[in-house]
Amino acid sequence: MLSAPSARSANASLGIFAEHGDVGKVLHPGSVEYNAAEKSYTVSGSGENMWFGHDDFHFVWTKVSGDVSLTADIAFVGATGNNHRKAVLMIRQSLDGDATAVDVARHGDGLTALQFRDAIGANTHEVESNISAPQTVRIVKRGDSIYAFVSKDGKLVFTGASTKLALTGPFYVGIGVCSHDKDVVEKAVFTNVKLVSLPPAATKPILYSTLETIAVASTDRHVVYGAPQHFEAPNWSRDGSFFLFNQDGKIYRLALDGADPSVIPTSPQDNCNNDHGISPDGQSIAVSDSSGNSKKSSVYIVPIGGGTPRQITENSPSYWHGWSPDGRTLAFTGERNGDFDIYTIPVSGGTETRLTTAKGLDDGPEYSPDGLYIYFNSVRTGSMQIWRMKADGSAQEQVLSDDTNDWFPHISPDGKWMVFLSYEKGVTGHPAQKDVMPQLMSMEDKKVHVLATLFGGQGTINVPSWSPDSKKLAFVSYSILQDDPAEMK
Repeated sequence: MLSAPSARSANASLGIFAEHGDVGKVLHPGSVEYNAAEKSYTVSGSGENMWFGHDDFHFVWTKVSGDVSLTADIAFVGATGNNHRKAVLMIRQSLDGDATAVDVARHGDGLTALQFRDAIGANTHEVESNISAPQTVRIVKRGDSIYAFVSKDGKLVFTGASTKLALTGPFYVGIGVCSHDKDVVEKAVFTNVKLVSLPPAATKPILYSTLETIAVASTDRHVVYGAPQHFEAPNWSRDGSFFLFNQDGKIYRLALDGADPSVIPTSPQDNCNNDHGISPDGQSIAVSDSSGNSKKSSVYIVPIGGGTPRQITENSPSYWHGWSPDGRTLAFTGERNGDFDIYTIPVSGGTETRLTTAKGLDDGPEYSPDGLYIYFNSVRTGSMQIWRMKADGSAQEQVLSDDTNDWFPHISPDGKWMVFLSYEKGVTGHPAQKDVMPQLMSMEDKKVHVLATLFGGQGTINVPSWSPDSKKLAFVSYSILQDDPAEMK
């Protein structure tokens, strides 16, 4: 709930807010002018940045608790200035510069992103919206979940960006400006500012899927496409111009030019699951589909533009996962006699070859770019871990050992990196709607670091999703919205 006004706000000099002041290290003091007649705020702020482990900016705030929504129209004063200057709607635990915090930041060049620091002094991360320079932005807190909304075509829409931030006790919510230049003061005008205590959600929760990319070097995330439907498992095309994903049993193509996704015809195989991928020459797609008489998944090949699929595996269930670099062989997971193991089969079809025999689940086989190894995940040690073997199944060895359950290893095209998906220790299998971590391992020194922490799991990175230049990775994250933007006034 909203806290009682402080002595400063009692005279209405700051409207709905209680205090203002500089946060962090600021050479030029900021200020705020409140126009009571127009209910607008002109905020001046300096500060070197709001990023990494520390924020420097001018903040106008009030202290609140519970679930809240803050909405405003934002416009910068002046057409020039640093492209990275920021006007933000912010929630933060304290007024310390290194506090845990989350904001929706409208940048000077139009970039709008959800930015968050999930621990005191931790580096800031962001999820960039695919909508530039929106007039209206909104930040919503529901429990530990934070959501970003922006205006598009006159309507407020979910950006697809969300994160979790645990706040204790009352926290600070407000508006702020950072010049991104310690020697400069910038101004932004916030109008139609609304701060609302949210009652329990009145609508049925909405599952929202978001196709994102993440840069390996910076870990910056960018929303490519989102929708209030369930879709999964992006493949990045060999030329980098489009993605594939599955939804409702069909395979969709999504161009990077902003066009809506389109269905790739695969009839009569119209019950495709999330195990699919593009051939090395970019001309074909391997799909896993359960439309046959057995209603169990089999592997098929279909032309990249669609057509009648050609069945590859005679036995089922079979789930495709890897394509040899020379395009001649497929690697897949098959259940035979109650055991899930890894198999290969020629692209032309024929006899399948079993490569693993260990008890328990072996899954997610994928060739290394040089074709010498197949990487996979196996539960043979008691927890799901990453393994590899030579392409003929020999010399099976564990790649790393950790306390998480690790799935779906994908090697970058240049062979320098391996990404995999980690669940918490107690999670069995690879279920949907869990907090997960895509992790990155250097193939040179085996060092591992977390790329992102997100709500996902099944469907996030089941299949190869590296960009052709090995600089980015595509994945699907999920959000469960408790509020319909159209109903939030």
